[in-house]
Amino acid sequence: MRNPVITTILLIAACSSGDASGPAESSRSAVARPAAAAPTPPPTPPPPAAKPAVAAAPAPAAAGTGRPAGDDVNPRLLRRFKPLRASFHDGAPSAALVDLGRMLFFDERLSRDSDLSCNSCHALDQYGVDHEATSTGVDGQRGKRNAPTVYHAAGAFTSFWDGRAANVEEQATGPILNPAEMGMASPAEMIARLAAVPGYVDAFAAAFPGRGPAITAEHVGAAIGAFERGLVTPSRWDAYLTGDRTALTSEEIAGLKIFTDIGCMTCHTGELVGGSMFQKVGAVNPWPNQTDRGRASVTKVKADEMQFKVPSLRNIAKTAPYFHDASATTLEEAVRMMANYQLGEDLTDEDVAAIVAWLGALTGDLPTAYIARPTLP
Repeated sequence: MRNPVITTILLIAACSSGDASGPAESSRSAVARPAAAAPTPPPTPPPPAAKPAVAAAPAPAAAGTGRPAGDDVNPRLLRRFKPLRASFHDGAPSAALVDLGRMLFFDERLSRDSDLSCNSCHALDQYGVDHEATSTGVDGQRGKRNAPTVYHAAGAFTSFWDGRAANVEEQATGPILNPAEMGMASPAEMIARLAAVPGYVDAFAAAFPGRGPAITAEHVGAAIGAFERGLVTPSRWDAYLTGDRTALTSEEIAGLKIFTDIGCMTCHTGELVGGSMFQKVGAVNPWPNQTDRGRASVTKVKADEMQFKVPSLRNIAKTAPYFHDASATTLEEAVRMMANYQLGEDLTDEDVAAIVAWLGALTGDLPTAYIARPTLP
């Protein structure tokens, strides 16, 4: 059900938009009047002949969309979003640092049994996810939360669903040392395993010249983070935001308007269309799964119960299942759940289809050269 306040405004606007010189006034002026007693005035000269009206040319159709090029969204709403940057680096990292991070991301030797890598749960050729409800770690253990995508993760305001890491550099070593994930017993064991590979000794020395011991846990995180900061996928949405009004179809624009109209952009905003705040799941109606208390598990603050990082919606059509608990298996289901539990809205099938269409425009092309599996030392 659409917000009644918005519906009322639309009805008022529709009722007040009539032209004051419309048909009603014309019919009143056509009523016969009694004959006047005054003398008949001299005839009035006819007005100059009006120039024939020139029919407005129809707006050209946007290439490939079948919609008029003038079909657009309020620019004040669009200012709530931002085009994607080329990368999330602060300055220009060295090629040696990024190359090292790429090797570490793909290297299964960073796990206890040398059978899991960062890419195992965050498959770069699958938009950074494994499409599992929870990922499989050492000894077949399952994680407690759905593994989010690593694409654009570096642009988020914090890392992990509960924000327990400040950035991707800090986050990177967490799964390596987690006993239920990659299972390395300690930072010292991780360092010793890398130091036993001559190629890594050289690669760390090149990436961190003149900084004392090159192979450290901090440098492992810094290198993986440097690689992840280049994981970006510009999309048609970015083309639209930078002025190409033919980049989206009519249905996608309709979905964007519904998305903004019902209030989704309150949380899903900015460059990442999310990733900039914590929010309580079940803000209006209680979230069905109450077993995971969210950020409160980190802060021990009651007000943080059920608070989770708002995920980015970029590439969302490619990263099912959805939410921290993987409780939605399709994007249509996820849209309905968000509308219900966060906004108290009951969307029609048409509304859901339009929003899903727009979300599809947030899918970018994978950077195939950047994510190519490297030759490991």
